[in-house]
Amino acid sequence: MIATISTPDMRPANPRFSSGPCAKRPGWAPENLDTSALGRSHRSKPGKAKLAEAIALTREILGVPASHRIGIVPASDTGAVEMALWSMLGARGVDMVAWESFGSGWVTDVVKQLKLDDVRRIEAGYGELPDLSTIDFSRDVVFTWNGTTSGVRVPNADFIPADREGLTICDATSAAFAQALDFDKLDVTTFSWQKVLGGEGGHGVLILSPRAVERLESYTPAWPLPKIFRMTKGGKLIEGIFKGETINTPSMLCVEDYLDALNWAKSLGGLGALMARADANFKVIQDHADASPWLENLAVDPATRSNTSVCLKIVDPAVTALSDEDQAAFAKGMVSALDKEGVAFDLGAYRDAPPGLRIWAGATVEASDLAALMPWLDWAFETQKAALKAAA
Repeated sequence: MIATISTPDMRPANPRFSSGPCAKRPGWAPENLDTSALGRSHRSKPGKAKLAEAIALTREILGVPASHRIGIVPASDTGAVEMALWSMLGARGVDMVAWESFGSGWVTDVVKQLKLDDVRRIEAGYGELPDLSTIDFSRDVVFTWNGTTSGVRVPNADFIPADREGLTICDATSAAFAQALDFDKLDVTTFSWQKVLGGEGGHGVLILSPRAVERLESYTPAWPLPKIFRMTKGGKLIEGIFKGETINTPSMLCVEDYLDALNWAKSLGGLGALMARADANFKVIQDHADASPWLENLAVDPATRSNTSVCLKIVDPAVTALSDEDQAAFAKGMVSALDKEGVAFDLGAYRDAPPGLRIWAGATVEASDLAALMPWLDWAFETQKAALKAAA
């Protein structure tokens, strides 16, 4: 007979802890969105104004230098990264730096799809950061700032030299608006709206330094580029892309939702306030993990622990003694129990990651909801462990 474990008294007011699409901002409601541009062309005066405003607010809140271009591009962060890889790589050798599934995906694209000859792979397993000192910055470098599926991030940009010869191409999708990005060290920066600001999916942001623009205007890849990847015409940058003249038709409703999130961020005090919220959220989770006998952060080095996509592993000996398949089933049982109770949705580790939990702690999540969630993690663990004992 399975023992009955008492449920905690408190419940999160918002049980949405998905790592993408992420929780909407506190107080979000569809009626808050300005719908005046809906049903209008994105090339109309109001449509262009909305897109230009989104770019301007992005620059203001993130602190993007005036020298850098900001463009709204198709296909979320994935589209933005692919535009950079297919348009810029091949001019020199490239170091691909990866320590989780999305970074590994970029390695696969470069090695198996672009089929570049001169590629070095600098990789580490889940929970670890590769040795960044081995990167050769005379080459192009591709890396994720924050490993969304491992919860491991680079602590800062000190490993990138100011006098580098190659380009740095950074997938920053779960870091932008929650971590301090050094745009002087980043030649290409990408992210998507649905992460830290909780916007709607489908659109990406591509930020280019002057060095990235110079590459685009001086180098033509050996392979054909589809229309949605093309950023130059006649050897010159298509400046309109970076003024709101998007390559393809954007959703003006999604643009409006992004504007709502940006204005909310501005009302809080901008980037500093967003980072503080994410840091406070992370602390709630980490404090609980530090005090827990069965739970640990997947990221080994505290300096590399993400304050957005917090990945946790189960370290109880009764669970770690199980096969990999049974450990995964145990974690999935916890996730299912929390979902069934309606206290936490979408907490499962990414499909390629080690078994465990992943809790989004970005700025749109309330610390009070995370505090209410923590006892429920213990409840779910004890419930699954009781079931494990009963089945033995």
